[in-house]
Amino acid sequence: MVCVALPGLAISTEHGQLTGQGLDGFYRAGRRLLSRCQLRVAGREPLPVQARMTGADRARFVGTLRASPLAGPDPDVVVERTRHANGTERITLHSAAPRPLRLPVEVALGTDLAAMGAIASGRAGPEVPADVHDAGLRWSDGTQASSITADPPPADALASAGLLRWEFHLPPGSSMSVELRVRPDGAGPVRAVGRTATSPLAQAGASGDDPGVQALLRTSVEDLQALLLRDPAHPADVYPAAGAPWRCGLAPAEALAAARMALPLGTRLATGTLRALARGQLTGPGRQSGMIPGPRRDAGGHLPPGCTGTEATLLFPALLAEARRWGMPEHETEELLPAAERCLTWLRTAVGDGTYLCDPQPGGPARCETQAHAHRAALLGADLLDACGMPRGAELREWARALRAAFRTDFWVDDLGGGRPAAARAPDGRLVPHLGATAVHLLDTGLLGGGESAPGLLDRVQTEQLARLLGSPAMDSGWGLRGLGAKEAGYNPFGHRGGAVRTQETAIAVAGLASAGFEEEAGSLLRGVLAAAGAFGHRLPEMYAGEQRTDGSTPLAHPAACRPAATAAAGGIMLLTTLAGIRPDTPAGTVTLRPVRSAPLGEITLNGLRVAGAPFSVRVSRLGLAMVEEAAEGLQLGA
Repeated sequence: MVCVALPGLAISTEHGQLTGQGLDGFYRAGRRLLSRCQLRVAGREPLPVQARMTGADRARFVGTLRASPLAGPDPDVVVERTRHANGTERITLHSAAPRPLRLPVEVALGTDLAAMGAIASGRAGPEVPADVHDAGLRWSDGTQASSITADPPPADALASAGLLRWEFHLPPGSSMSVELRVRPDGAGPVRAVGRTATSPLAQAGASGDDPGVQALLRTSVEDLQALLLRDPAHPADVYPAAGAPWRCGLAPAEALAAARMALPLGTRLATGTLRALARGQLTGPGRQSGMIPGPRRDAGGHLPPGCTGTEATLLFPALLAEARRWGMPEHETEELLPAAERCLTWLRTAVGDGTYLCDPQPGGPARCETQAHAHRAALLGADLLDACGMPRGAELREWARALRAAFRTDFWVDDLGGGRPAAARAPDGRLVPHLGATAVHLLDTGLLGGGESAPGLLDRVQTEQLARLLGSPAMDSGWGLRGLGAKEAGYNPFGHRGGAVRTQETAIAVAGLASAGFEEEAGSLLRGVLAAAGAFGHRLPEMYAGEQRTDGSTPLAHPAACRPAATAAAGGIMLLTTLAGIRPDTPAGTVTLRPVRSAPLGEITLNGLRVAGAPFSVRVSRLGLAMVEEAAEGLQLGA
């Protein structure tokens, strides 16, 4: 159970006791401040009866015990523990005994002050000795230090055993609480970016026939808020961390993808993310000038690792172009336009006189998804340059046309089943034919002016065949889209690029299939991932096993998945807003609705979204008809 309010984390197992084993503990900025917090009341540990998340940043644990020898078989004390990612824990004792109780309470505390990476790899050291400090304890290893204080102060503190002790007298029916606060030495409380009054995300809500939509949207927004970070040098700029607990820092490609999927909640997150990455853009001479740096990412057993910097560089102009359509102020668009233009210049330089963009540069394969990202960047980038009175739009469109014509022939693998798009084209021209979820990016074309979709790399017949393949049992697990087809060599339901369901790719598949008119396949994937969300408490993980869904089964968690993850949380937002098909064109003062006519979840209402900087609400009926219920003044409904 991961409570997140970055830079704070609190990780617990379901029994509530922090034992110091595994990842247990309170963290701040990747450092474990407290690893052990074991409660005993009247000499016994409470019997756990419930553990649940009550928000992205907090969890509640309830236990019971019999404190009176005359209580019979029934518990007479309820112990409630509320744990927050900001480093606080409140322990409350409720007495149901008919007589006053004298309850000795002790909490055993300890920490190793280890870094998250060392803990995850099993290299955490022994516990650090404690000293009595103020109303609590303090630990220091010479370079790092943390302390814990208690309110009310303990009656006794034993540094050698790491113990704080109290003795409470509870009249019948009364309660008593202790609050523990753990901090880095000398630091104040955690101030989570997403919990401030100036959060960049709108507080959207959902309701409808399916009871899961409300919880999914609420949890997705809360999780994305919990993962927000500020640029230390520019505190006004906010961007999402990749995920907790493993990746609590900026991952450029995933931050841009999450900000793009979260555009229905406003453009402020996109602005902060774009600004933060523009400052790190490579400039000056050389082949990499204009690139957004990013690490290599494993691509599974069929292809070498890819470069997330390539993906980020192509996502940058696409996000800026679409954010402008959703209502990004003109002065912010103009501020970020030079960085987007440098990204597009890098694209044309990297392609050179050829047709395809290789990844990694130079000498890597031409990946299917990389061509999709590049094609979308070129078309949306050209649209953006034209709208802002900049040159080179025609050149980008001409290259995109050439790419479409070549791709439809060079990347199509003919077979008896109707063919499929190749996963990649090797430098020697050999096709890598396996079917994987990266093909969904061929359906993600983005929005041009007037709410129109950009043309795709595949023709209509090829798109129909891809939709059929994505909806087949080999790809649709019943819980979402597998990363690799179940019939492909090397398939592993837990393979993070070899068969596991990745929430981001499933969300893109649903949106792309719905936009292309393949609503049956989109609806099946949507219902599957919504069912999986319910099994995960509506907190969608980054990925989970691609095991086939059967009657009575539940999805299997992936042990290495971040949960929450920025792309998964934003994917939950994208899944639900896709049902309304919102296609804004704020510069033109219009918004077009292209709802999913089959209404796979019945009636749904989305409120508190943002279009053109103002609240936007829409309802989709059971007949698949959409109606705007709230919008910015002067915004017209497009055809």
